Amino acid sequence: MKSKDELDLAILCSEATCAAAGVFTTNQIKSAPIVLSRRHISKGRARAIVANSGCANACTGKQGLVDALGMAELAAARLGITPEEVLVASTGVIGVHLPMDRIKAALPKVQLTKKGGHDFCRAIMTTDTRPKAMAVRIDSKEGRFVIGGVVKGAGMIHPNMATILCFITTDAVISARFLCTALHEAVDGSFNMISIDGDTSPSDCTFLLANGLAGNTPVDFDNGAAFQEALNAVCTRLARAVARDGEGATKLIEVRLEGAEDQLRAWQAARVVASSPLVKAAIHGNDPNWGRVVAALGRSGARVREDKLDVYFNEVCVMRQGSPSVFNKAEMAAALSKSDSVLIKLCLNLGQGKATAWGCDLSEEYVTINSTYTT
Repeated sequence: MKSKDELDLAILCSEATCAAAGVFTTNQIKSAPIVLSRRHISKGRARAIVANSGCANACTGKQGLVDALGMAELAAARLGITPEEVLVASTGVIGVHLPMDRIKAALPKVQLTKKGGHDFCRAIMTTDTRPKAMAVRIDSKEGRFVIGGVVKGAGMIHPNMATILCFITTDAVISARFLCTALHEAVDGSFNMISIDGDTSPSDCTFLLANGLAGNTPVDFDNGAAFQEALNAVCTRLARAVARDGEGATKLIEVRLEGAEDQLRAWQAARVVASSPLVKAAIHGNDPNWGRVVAALGRSGARVREDKLDVYFNEVCVMRQGSPSVFNKAEMAAALSKSDSVLIKLCLNLGQGKATAWGCDLSEEYVTINSTYTT
C-alpha cells in the first residue's frame, strides 16, 4: 500500500442496483480482483466498486482470491448489500499480499458522500501525477442523463488493455446488452489506442454502471447513438489524459492516420507508430526524425505504398509521396521544444480506413521510475 498520508482505498456505490458491464485485461496472468469481478459481473448487475492502490493482489495464489472476496464482503457489509453486488479492483505492485488488517480497519470508516469524487480519483492513483476525471450531460430525444468517469494509469500502458482502472457511471435507463456493446466500442477507440511503454498488467479493467435513475426513455440498440457518442467522448478524454500523464512524460504524442486500406489496418498502424520506442525517444529530444515514423509504419502490418505516403509533423509536411519535403529542421526542432503535444499525421492514400492513437515521449525519468519501483 502507499504511505499512511496518502489515500489508497475507496468505495463507489449507487443508490440503486445497476446494469453493469466490464472490459478486462487480455494478459494471461490475471489478478485475483479480476477473477472475482468477472464472476460477479457475469450476470450484468452490480451496485458498488471497492478499489485500492499500492498493491495489485496479483500472483498471490489462493490467498489472493480469499482477500479479494474479503474486500467485497467488507464493502458489502459497509453498504448493506450482498458481496455479489460488489466489484473489486486493485492496482500496484505484483506479488504482494494485501494488508487485510489495514483494509478491515479502514473500510468501515470510508465516508460516503456525493462530493467524494476527487478523493476517489486520488485513492486509485499509483505513479499518476494528477487525478483524471470527466463528465458530460446529454440532452437527447430519449431524455437527459449524465455519464461520468475516472481513470488511473501512467505506466504499463498498451493495448489490449493497459494498466488502467477506469470506472464509468451513468444514470441513464439502458439495456444491459447494449451497455456491454457500447462499452466495448468505446474502449476499442480509446483505451485500446494508447501506449506508454508496450506493457500491460494483470489488473486492467474498465467498469460501466448504469442505475437508471434519470428516468429517460430506455436506451437500446435502435436509439443508442447519442449515448454511444457521449460514452466515446468520455473514454477518449480519459485515455488522452492517461497518455499525457505517462511515467516521466513531457509530451503527448497523437498519431492521426488516414487513408488506410481498411479500418482494422488503420487501428493497427496507428498503434504501432504511437508505441515505437524510437519515435518516442525522437519526440523527447525534439528531433523531427520522420524516418523513425515511416520505419515503424512499414513494420506495422498495414499495407503501405511509399510513393503514396505523406507524413506531417504538427501540420508541416516532412515527406510527400515517398520523397523528403523541404522544411527548416532547426525551426521544426525549436517548435517541438516549445510544445507539450506533437501531432504526427500519416496519409496512406490507399482507402477509407482512419484511426487515432495516443502515446507519450520516452524520457530518462521513465527509466528512473521503473528501475526503483519496488526498492
